[in-house]
Amino acid sequence: MYKVFVNDKPLFLTNEIAKETDFQLFLLESIDIEQLIIKMFNNKILKAYLYYPDEKAILKKVKEKIPVNKAGGGLVYNNKGEVLFIFRNGKWDLPKGGIEKGEEIEETAVREVEEETGVTGLKITKKLQKTYHIFKRNGRYKLKITHWFEMNTNYEGTPFAQVEEGIEKAVWLNPEQVKEALKNSFENIKLLFEPESM
Repeated sequence: MYKVFVNDKPLFLTNEIAKETDFQLFLLESIDIEQLIIKMFNNKILKAYLYYPDEKAILKKVKEKIPVNKAGGGLVYNNKGEVLFIFRNGKWDLPKGGIEKGEEIEETAVREVEEETGVTGLKITKKLQKTYHIFKRNGRYKLKITHWFEMNTNYEGTPFAQVEEGIEKAVWLNPEQVKEALKNSFENIKLLFEPESM
């Protein structure tokens, strides 16, 4: 099962029909996916399941119906065990951004962390899960698939926010501050902090 966030509301891509009652179920084959997304953006639907019998093909089917943006991002730890966060659009987030032509996704993740926060000396320690969310750009809905990597750095300086990307702050947060920040973050960011949710 995949969890795609539409305006921070979950859209589950599933090959199972559960006997719950607090969500609406739609058939991927017959649904006008854009209409469903609009209803979720407008809070008419708060939680939905999109059913397709073949779990391996489900994401491919969604990609046929909606354009995909690929991004890379970092969950970065310093030597004190603090996590690098950015603050943008009134929410705490992790540095990430779109892939550029000819780049490997790991290169994208490192480059975006450096650009958005000024933090250098990044080493990828492991690949984390991918997150999925739908956003609107120039009147079109797109599916953003973000590949996340855990990184470490010996960087001692102060992070600085990439203002032209709308980032207000780039800071190191200790575990207590991380808990607080996640209360005002995105659902797909919270997933990265759940114990082994891969």
